[in-house]
Amino acid sequence: MRVLLADDEVTIFVTLRDALEEAGHEVLGATDTRSALALLEEDPPVGVVVTDVRMPGEGGMAILRRSIELDPDRPVILMTGYATVENVVEALRLGAVDYVTKPFRNETIVRRIETLARVRHLERENAALRAELERVQGFENIIGNSPGMRAVFERVRTVAPTEATVLIEGESGTGKERIARAVHELSGRAEGPFVAISCAALPENLLEAELFGHEKGAFTDAKRERRGRFELANGGTFFLDDIDDMPLSVQVKLLRVLQERQVERLGAEEILDVDIRVVVATKRSLREMVREGSFREDLFYRVNVVPIVLPPLRERKGDVPLLVQHMLERHGGGREYRLAPSTLAMLERYPWPGNVRELENAVQRAVALAGGAGELSADDLLPPDPRWRGATEVPQPVEPLRDVLKAAERAHLVRALELTGWHRSQAAELLGISRKVLWEKMRDHGIEAPPR
Repeated sequence: MRVLLADDEVTIFVTLRDALEEAGHEVLGATDTRSALALLEEDPPVGVVVTDVRMPGEGGMAILRRSIELDPDRPVILMTGYATVENVVEALRLGAVDYVTKPFRNETIVRRIETLARVRHLERENAALRAELERVQGFENIIGNSPGMRAVFERVRTVAPTEATVLIEGESGTGKERIARAVHELSGRAEGPFVAISCAALPENLLEAELFGHEKGAFTDAKRERRGRFELANGGTFFLDDIDDMPLSVQVKLLRVLQERQVERLGAEEILDVDIRVVVATKRSLREMVREGSFREDLFYRVNVVPIVLPPLRERKGDVPLLVQHMLERHGGGREYRLAPSTLAMLERYPWPGNVRELENAVQRAVALAGGAGELSADDLLPPDPRWRGATEVPQPVEPLRDVLKAAERAHLVRALELTGWHRSQAAELLGISRKVLWEKMRDHGIEAPPR
């Protein structure tokens, strides 16, 4: 730890400094108030201050006050040979953590600083853990650290506490329902129900009955009354998945629910009020569907309040290894499995048209077929289609484009210099750059003229 030691008594200063340095601390010394105040402004900052109360200048109390102004959490220990109850109370009131009366044993100060260092380290660890907990709260089952997913997480955190309708856009298998659940978990409705339904899962006549409910006898098989999903979501969040598959006839009725927050069961005369937060998801562009005439424009503007776009897995650079590790922990049955680096590289190059869902199915399949082996096979993880194999199995290493361009530039510079007899001005003119730029590029590439 960096320690600021301020004392104008040479004997105390030298012996305490030596004891602190022997204990592994970095000591910054000052013998007057002005020097101590200047050291407080340095970067990186000191971790703890040990100062005498009476020093040339304003003294230790001024150092204490300035230290607290710069960092209220930084510990300050005051030393004095003239302690009074009033002085001790004033120092502690201002924020000092300890008040030591001279003479004292150097080990006392050393032990006190070591205790403070441990406490501060634990406080920082706890703060980091709290920040991490807050970061992942509500995203427990969503894995991703790519820029695209970080943007999604930030958008969810921003919009979740509001009551705004959310439109989640993404290809099949990208995890739209999990994002909808995260919106619910991070909202003020987290204690209420989360009710989900997919428009693609039910035919038109059943979809309407599921959404709005029905009275007994409303249709042939309605032998008793039944509450719809909107009613079941009262006080919570209603998630409508695959809204792009919703028939136009049902879209009209959904529009009224979004506008009025009222529903009417099939066969009923009574209108019911519902208190719901609405989150919808689509795998197709609703704007494009409006142009085609397959989605109502007025409904589009009702649901497109806060859009959240989920990137496909092929665009989530670096997320595949994280997802694979998470899925192995979930589906591995307690066993440890590993992937060869070449297999993992193939997984990262594969485009995953089915996105995260396809990857999870692949991991489950590979685990099921692994038998007693601890290493998962690429043949079990990737489809046998030769078109994909050609894209993922590279017969020889391919250098990054950046390295290839750098090597080509270096070779071109050397060629121009050799053709001009290493005459820099002439070479720069041939290359169409200034002499200064040529010099900088020669330096960057490590090009030196041959000895004459």
